[in-house]
Amino acid sequence: MRKVTEEPSLYNRLEKMTVEELTENINKEDKKVAFAIEKSLPQLVNMMKAIEEKLKKGGRLFYLGAGTGGRLSVLDKVELPNTYGIEKGIINCILAGGEEHLVEALEEKEDDEADATRQMERYQVNPDDFVVGISASGTTPFVLAGLKKCRMEGIACGCVVNNPDSPIAATSDYPVEIVIGPEFVTGSTRMKCGTAQKMVFDMISTTVLIRLGRVEGNQMVNVRLINNKVIDRSTKMLMELSGIKDYTQAKNLIITHQNVKNAMDYLKTNTANINFNM
Repeated sequence: MRKVTEEPSLYNRLEKMTVEELTENINKEDKKVAFAIEKSLPQLVNMMKAIEEKLKKGGRLFYLGAGTGGRLSVLDKVELPNTYGIEKGIINCILAGGEEHLVEALEEKEDDEADATRQMERYQVNPDDFVVGISASGTTPFVLAGLKKCRMEGIACGCVVNNPDSPIAATSDYPVEIVIGPEFVTGSTRMKCGTAQKMVFDMISTTVLIRLGRVEGNQMVNVRLINNKVIDRSTKMLMELSGIKDYTQAKNLIITHQNVKNAMDYLKTNTANINFNM
């Protein structure tokens, strides 16, 4: 296979560049990411449809990764219960070295094949679930071992990789190959590859959860009341959707029913108790 992610940067003498030159050239490379993802949209769509089907039947999604990609998957996962009001445990991460060591950047753990299978067994990953392996190189032993376990046990799996024709893609039922070219700093896959991975996580979680009914119109109607900003946003959302004019009345409904969706469901059968003209 061709390891594009390890090829020399298109730029040289970086230490001689001015701040203006560095930022302009990094930005120039970053612009390539969205176009590379666009080419892979058919692969992404196929994988997301398979994930949606599993989750609709009560299964779970697992991101399986190491390094930058694995850590980015954790950041995606932790925001979803509050943003979309889903239960914890629907979308999960299996990170090399364990989530509890997220900030330690235990890069050596990406070679620990046994850790992948141990963690999958601990989470009781089974054929009702879907596993997405994340690996810029497409060769990470931790990820490859986990996906091989999936194939042996009949667990549907996909991947997001940044090199063509990789072992991880070959092991996946739904491979997604996003080939962006060499990094600005040779081999530093935390840059364009990391950007691509973050964009893909956004696509997967947002698309699937919209399809599962966690968004109405374009509004986060299931968002949890985690702080004053969200309470204010939810109150104004309820006023817009319901026609209630009084902010305090709408806020009380939001706090009582804990999100916009529940408040709107209440209003459908209890409109006689609400003064919409205040």
